Amino acid sequence: MIDVKLLNRNFDEVVARLQKKRVSEELLSQLRDRYLKFKNLKSQLEEAQAEQNRKSKLFQTYIREKKDITNLKKEVSENKKLIAQLSEKVKEAEKLLEELLYSIPNLPHQSVPDGVDENDNVEIAKIGTPRQFQFEPKPHYELGEKLGWLDFERGVKLAKSRFTAIRGMGARLERALINYMLDHNRKCGFDEVSLPIVTNAKSLYGTGQLPKFGEDLFKIEGEELYLIPTAEVTLTNLFADEILKSDDLPIQLTSATPCFRKEAGAGGKDVRGIIRQHQFYKVELVAITKPEESYQMLDKMVECVSSLLSNLGLPHRKVELCGGDLGFSASKTVDIEVWIPSQNRYREISSISNTEDFQARRAKIRYRDGKKNRLVHTLNGSSLAVGRTLVAIMENFQNENGEIEIPKVLERYL
Repeated sequence: MIDVKLLNRNFDEVVARLQKKRVSEELLSQLRDRYLKFKNLKSQLEEAQAEQNRKSKLFQTYIREKKDITNLKKEVSENKKLIAQLSEKVKEAEKLLEELLYSIPNLPHQSVPDGVDENDNVEIAKIGTPRQFQFEPKPHYELGEKLGWLDFERGVKLAKSRFTAIRGMGARLERALINYMLDHNRKCGFDEVSLPIVTNAKSLYGTGQLPKFGEDLFKIEGEELYLIPTAEVTLTNLFADEILKSDDLPIQLTSATPCFRKEAGAGGKDVRGIIRQHQFYKVELVAITKPEESYQMLDKMVECVSSLLSNLGLPHRKVELCGGDLGFSASKTVDIEVWIPSQNRYREISSISNTEDFQARRAKIRYRDGKKNRLVHTLNGSSLAVGRTLVAIMENFQNENGEIEIPKVLERYL
């Protein structure tokens, strides 16, 4: 959530930065109206309180000078009622402003490039060279069905479309990838955590999935609980409503969980295959840092993910997202995109984001800095989306006869 103090200091700058993120004029207009109402009422309240203090001090003067205090008492009494009325109005205006702020995205970092959508993202680096095939590479769904790894029909029978049964070597490879990713992340300094795959609404508000993305969540009937869309939610909220010790920072965590998304806004995209599923495994990285250390941590997390793909032998690239393509909670994001031969293009396999103090303010995660409590910075990133990594391995390491070569680094996990 945006800091109200920022609005007080420079409202126009906040609006300009939100425009970089392509926030609608309607939403910005609502923000302006509610902020100005809150600011004006608060100013009136402060004036009334100052007047009350001034008049209260006059009693001693009136008594000493033997003046009649009847009118003064009446004025003080009436002003006291005004203060009570204004206090209620300020509370209501502040509540309405905070409710709207839950729907306002994070401010982009000053270094984020301007742009409308993914076409305006900036490539940072390419790692590895895409393979030149001597035959037409097949898409993963054809390879998977031929090998018996991917059973789409039975997945639909068990649930509905965009659920898949992964079998045989496909299932073993999925499990091997999870173990490899967790071990790799541990070597990068991230502690492994096993988490619930359900979470409450408060946690989803804390990391920014609610209220904006409620339609994309699977809610448990009769409970204020949801299936997690990502382990970012639970890893970050492990420390909600806590004041951490300065010496305990940074905290670096990793976890492997199934993730559940309705993909409400993804109609018609990646219908075939397992690139976009309602249920998928993902290994997540989360870091909680002091503000001055968060961008150094962002670089570390990007390198951790990139080296994981390099060890697998998968060509990929790093891309900095422009303002218009940034996620709701992100202040700065670097995407890692892996080469998909059948599509002849790079596809996102990880997004590593610094949310600065946006999530920390919502979730009330602080640390003790001397005599003061300060908000931490939180970061998160996929390391990696397991299904998409499986897709990349199948397509990049396929042979002409349809068989798949397994990356050397995974052999000991099989």
